[in-house]
Amino acid sequence: MNKLNPFPFVVHFWIALLPILFFTSCVGSTYNPEFERVVFDGARALELIQMQMAFGDRIPGSEAHAMVGDWIVQELQDHGWRVEEQFFPYREFQGRNIIGMGGPTEGEWVIFGTHYDTRPISDRDEDNPWTPVLGANDGGSGVAVLLELARVLQNEVLDRPVWLVFFDLEDSGGIDGMEWIVGSTFFVEHLQEHPSEAIIVDMVGDADQQLYYENNSDPFLMEEIWEVAAEMGYSSFIPIGKHSMLDDHIAFLRLGIPAIDIIDFDYPYWHTTQDTLDKVSAESLEQVGRTLQSWLLSN
Repeated sequence: MNKLNPFPFVVHFWIALLPILFFTSCVGSTYNPEFERVVFDGARALELIQMQMAFGDRIPGSEAHAMVGDWIVQELQDHGWRVEEQFFPYREFQGRNIIGMGGPTEGEWVIFGTHYDTRPISDRDEDNPWTPVLGANDGGSGVAVLLELARVLQNEVLDRPVWLVFFDLEDSGGIDGMEWIVGSTFFVEHLQEHPSEAIIVDMVGDADQQLYYENNSDPFLMEEIWEVAAEMGYSSFIPIGKHSMLDDHIAFLRLGIPAIDIIDFDYPYWHTTQDTLDKVSAESLEQVGRTLQSWLLSN
């Protein structure tokens, strides 16, 4: 992600068309009379960040990047989500978006999205600008939140389709003329139908969490979710506009799809070698995850 600087976005690609709306759900399909709601666990989400970092630098084109993609697919399938993969070429890279689908096959549907790639250089690090970003928060936290949501939602009887989308090639913008948000732009441009809303989570694990309104986000959807957080007592959701971001939500907004970006951009370790596991916390991850779980199940 980056501070927003709107520009026309063109990606040349081979079309890998994604089936839309016609799928069989593996999540929330049967009623279980002994069902007891599973609650989002921040400690487990933190472990999911650690698992990602164990693969190494998740830079597009690297072995670690391919391995973490395979791992995401397996995690989704293990929790009963049907998985589609969407491949697309961009420059010398083979991009790969990963989509987990659950709930019924008809009705208004919602997307929760994040990026899973990490930045190849730490260009905001004065001492180590050419070292890859480790991506505990930027690249790791959003994936952890979505995968933990996959676990807690697997036994829910969802009343509408839910997609968990992991975007590729979000975070290499500005390097050798590369664009930002490549994967999400490809994804949105190939939707046959539009979701009712899209919620992007990015850099949400900061131990000193401050989640301000993002200025480009849909104000009504943003207010809904911040109100849920307030009802749950989470003061880190601050209902004041502060930053204007170029993040994956912009791809949806460009096509008129209501979308928001939940992001803590007051993170001093952004695009540095210090974006490490000790800078994120289970509590921060849990507050975001439980807010989204509560919002989804009450709407």
